[in-house]
Amino acid sequence: MNFLKDKTQKKQFIMTYAVFIANGMLALSLGSLLPFIRDHRGLDYAFCGLIVSLHSVGNLISGFVAGALPMLIGKKKSIMLFELFFPISFLIILFGKSNFLLAFAFFATGLARGAASNYCNTKINYIATGVAWVLNGLHAMFAIGAFVFPLLLMFITKDSGEMWVYACGFMIVLGIITCTLYLMIPEEEAVHSDRGRESESDKSSKPSNRDLFGFFKEPLFYICTGTLFFYLCAEQGVIGWMITYFKDTGLLPPNLAQSTASILWVMILLGRLSTAYASTKVKKENLLPAMGFGIVIFFIVLIISKSTVPIIIGIMGFGFSMAGIYATTVSFAGKLIRKYSLAWSFILTTASLGSILMPSIIGLIADTFGIATGMGTVAVALVIDMVLIFVLVRYIKKTTANSAGKIS
Repeated sequence: MNFLKDKTQKKQFIMTYAVFIANGMLALSLGSLLPFIRDHRGLDYAFCGLIVSLHSVGNLISGFVAGALPMLIGKKKSIMLFELFFPISFLIILFGKSNFLLAFAFFATGLARGAASNYCNTKINYIATGVAWVLNGLHAMFAIGAFVFPLLLMFITKDSGEMWVYACGFMIVLGIITCTLYLMIPEEEAVHSDRGRESESDKSSKPSNRDLFGFFKEPLFYICTGTLFFYLCAEQGVIGWMITYFKDTGLLPPNLAQSTASILWVMILLGRLSTAYASTKVKKENLLPAMGFGIVIFFIVLIISKSTVPIIIGIMGFGFSMAGIYATTVSFAGKLIRKYSLAWSFILTTASLGSILMPSIIGLIADTFGIATGMGTVAVALVIDMVLIFVLVRYIKKTTANSAGKIS
């Protein structure tokens, strides 16, 4: 909590949390809007899968570029350049007439989302390096935005599907407000006192210019990247397709199908807050395997259930279990990210490939075998992710034990 005693860092902390709430609304609105866009334009599953994947392609590209571009033009100009894509994208969704423009809009929202994720995760990790509860708290803010938008969309659309255009108008305004907030966040260059407080051990741990890519020699880099890759496969697959899955299979009535996104994100929010608290009491090496096991079990319940109650139980359990996986995994890589300035960009970029591949895979399988089979493929990614979580925890425990042995 020492970082909250510094006025500049406290302002960074509060405002970064605030913009991440808006980022949750802006980035996750696409899954809720997709059924309306699909009906309005008469799109097939394959094209819908393509544009959801293009959102993830943009996320991947900006995840890397947004990490390197600040070295050339500065952090503030870099984040502003990317965040302007949010209001522009929703303008295109609202007024664009061609599928090409629609595809570009989804791609551009990914550019904005990836830059926001890179900026906010890096900012919080700089303020509180490796502190799991702070990172989980950040992602809880994202969840707040993510569950608010489906409720807002239900309120706006009510009984008229054509009213979704007003929700797009709201997102344009929110995108402009968010850009303004980013302008107000102080940058590290202004925190001159931090540089003065930098310890000799911190200085000695920083890589030389010749060793900027030293993280490629670290096994932790590959294990964390793999864990995040398959996690993002599952996350984007479920978030991007869940509402469409329930509406098209008829397993849930339309209004309840739309509300599943809010149910999911309420549980993600509760899960992230619970994980943030639990990580101050329980070792994160013990928390992560429980979450990995939970997402597999509850997704199976979600996908095999044919009635409302078990479906809702599956959604709630899945959302609660998945909540802390991303941030906790990132916290394991905290020292690696701080030591190597490009490490986070490479982790985020590589892991984001999972969120690119999975929506398209689901869409292609759905066109051939049906949406139920397409959604079922997420289970494969979840099982692999659970295995990698156990590998990660075993590696951390082993390296910690070795370090303790050397000290003694």
